Parts: sequence; C-alpha cells; structure tokens
Amino acid sequence: MLPYDHLAAFRLGYGLSPHLTPPADPQAVAASVQASTSLAPGDVTQDQLRDWQIEGQELNRNRRKEMPGADEAFRAHRQQMNGIFRGTIVQRFARAVDDSSGFGERLVWFWADHFTVAGRNHYTNLMTEALISDAIRPHLTGRFAQMMFAAETHPAMLTYLDQTRAMGPNSIQARRNPDRAGGLNENLAREMIELHSLGAGADYDQQDIEQLAELLTGLTYSPRQPSIFQRQRAEPGAETVLGTSYGGRKGSLDDIRAVIDDLAVHPATAAHLARKMAVHFVADDPPQALVDRLAGVFAETGGDLGAMNLALAEAPELATHFRVKMRQPFEFLVAGMRSLGMDGAQIRDLPPRKVGLHLIQSMAIMGQPWASPPGPDGWPEAAESWASPQGLAMRINWALAAPAALVGRLPDARRFLHSCLGDTASETLAWAVPRAESQADGVALILASADFNRR
Repeated sequence: MLPYDHLAAFRLGYGLSPHLTPPADPQAVAASVQASTSLAPGDVTQDQLRDWQIEGQELNRNRRKEMPGADEAFRAHRQQMNGIFRGTIVQRFARAVDDSSGFGERLVWFWADHFTVAGRNHYTNLMTEALISDAIRPHLTGRFAQMMFAAETHPAMLTYLDQTRAMGPNSIQARRNPDRAGGLNENLAREMIELHSLGAGADYDQQDIEQLAELLTGLTYSPRQPSIFQRQRAEPGAETVLGTSYGGRKGSLDDIRAVIDDLAVHPATAAHLARKMAVHFVADDPPQALVDRLAGVFAETGGDLGAMNLALAEAPELATHFRVKMRQPFEFLVAGMRSLGMDGAQIRDLPPRKVGLHLIQSMAIMGQPWASPPGPDGWPEAAESWASPQGLAMRINWALAAPAALVGRLPDARRFLHSCLGDTASETLAWAVPRAESQADGVALILASADFNRR
C-alpha cells in the first residue's frame, strides 16, 4: 500500500522532491496550506498596480502631447510592466516547487481557475496575478463567502467581465448623461451564479440574472478612483434575487456583500463546489459519495474552506482513484522541476531565455498559455483536453531537452526513477529505464511516461 505522504504528494501536490519531506498525515497536509496564504517578495497587489496604471496614464498623456522623450519613457514603462509580469510567473513556479506538500499552491491554482480572469495587455496581465494576491491567497483556509466577495469585486474581475462599463439605466449618472449611459451588463451577474456559486444547472432563471445585474451596477474600476463602488452609477431601488430582496433607495456595496453572502452558502453552491473540487483533485468522473461528503462539510461549516481542505486530504478516494487524472501543463512542469531537485531560488535565478523557452513557451505549446484560459469557465479538466498530439509531443520534447538545460548534471536514471515515483512505477517503466541508451534518455523516459503524467 502506498504510504500516505507519497499518496498525498502525487494526488494533492506536485509530486516528490529529493529535497523536501512531504507531510505525513491529512492534518499536516491541510495545515501546510497556511504557508500559501501569505504574500512573498515579487507577488503583485492591486494597490501597486493602481500606481503603475496612473503612471502609465500620465506617460501616455505626455506621448499624445508629443513631449520630448515621451515615446521612449512610455515604451520603457511598458517593458517594465512586462518584466514584472514575467517575474510573477517565475514566482508562481518557484512557490509551487518549494511548497512542502504542494497542496497550498495547487489550491491557489484551483481557486484562481474557479474565479477565472484573463489578461489582454500588460496591465490586465498583472491584474490576473493581483487577484491571486488580493482575493485568493488570503482566503485559502477561510470562508468561501470572503473569497467570493474579494474575487467578484476585484478590479481584475470587473475589467475582465466588462463590469466597468455597466450603469443603471435609471441611475444618477445615466440621467445626467443619457447619451453616455452604458446600460446593464449581465456578464458578472451570470458568472457569479452559473460559474462561481450555484452552478449552471441550479434552480434560478433569467430574472434572477437581470436583478443581480441591476444590483451590481455600482461596481466599477478606475485607477484614480479609490472606491470600486460608485453610487451614482447604481440602479436605484431594491432587487430580488432567488426570492430575497436586496438594496433600497440608495445603492450600497453592503447590498452586494449581502447577496454574495447568501449565494456563497446556498445548498446548490455546496454541491457545485464539492463536485468541482472532486473533479480537479480526484477524478474526471468522481464518486458521488466523495462529492456528497465534501458538500456536507461545506454546508455544515458555512463554507469553511479549511474544513474542505482537510476533508479532501482525508478522502480514501485519493487511493482508490490513483493515476486517473492527467497533469495539466503547469502541474507537469512544476512536478518535473521538483523531481529534478530544483528549488525556488534556482528557478528565480534562471535567465530570461530559459524561462521563456522551458517554462512559458513550453506551457503554451502544451495547451495552457499563461493567463489566457479559453473562457470564463477556466481550463478544462477532462484528460483528453490535455492529450492532444501537439501537447504530448511537447511534453516529450521537454523531457528530452529541459532537464539538462535546467539542472546541468542529470541524476542517475535508476535512482531518479525511485526518487521521482517512489514505489509506484509500472513494471514496464521499471524495466525500460535501466536499458536506456543514456542517462538523458532514461530521465526523459520517466518524465514522458504515463506514470509521471498522471496523478
């Protein structure tokens, strides 16, 4: 029987590292998540980004005025933003490689994908990382309602779903400027219900979406405005969502918090999140008993994510459904670097060319371009989504070329087989590795194997 520490490392984390000792029991695995709740040097917050955006606006204004040196200053600013964004990507890889259990950083990825946002330019690229710093990490072990409120009202979400253009048709601002009134935008309201809380099959209707969209009209973002809620844009009057009335004569951010608090603990939300977590960590078609247990924990604790983390770490289905999940490209790359003995400092010290070639470009060719999910529903979970000929070919190419480029001297392939996979290697792989023509071929066989690519 596979020891629990190895089981949890494969199923809940990013696999084994020769330099890290994984937690030995479910309680320790769940407790390890706390390390991922804090920020580290290089993590970007929206407060920082707001200042950079204001600086960029001023530089762009100077450029339009054709002031001397304005073009060069603006280009330098954009290059600086792109460099900071690349640094945040490196930081995400480094933190994942250094995470003793891997569970905390897996949860960061899971919840960031649940509250999907995507980048369109140098600022919105950085916003995707700011949302993680501001809304995801602080709440990994807290209440789901707190995470949901922080994510839904974050400038990254408001920008991604075009909420910044929304305006109540009867709002003060719309009445003052009828020709410039943006009108309602249902994007955020729809995703809040269909993707982020109740789920697409829950008991709600179009009227609930429209009423929620009216309630959200005061939400907007501008770098020079300190508040993300502007009452003059809000639709006046009360709105009814799922049979409950919110708001009144004057719009308020408290009204939005109230509806999110209710959506976050709805029974349909418990079922939706339980299934989504089981699909991501256990199986594409998870056992209903596991989903029911997770939903029960969520409901009984009022959406306590720390309790959910522990319930998942204790799940016997981690063992009974071993190696039925395909590692997504980010997981594959992190697991590969961990298994090769790399640590976060080595990743941060990689020259930009290697970061681009072996991390960012490789991940994109494998089908997962950074900060560019296909839609608001995030990255797909089904194994076949990650098994395209091009994606699998890139994994093989990475296994052949990246290890030597990243660590220089390769480990002995036979020892690497055990340090990488423990006692879980298949007979076929255990037979083939000692017969490889070179150490590089042996290491590549392991990293490209089904044993390594599934968890």
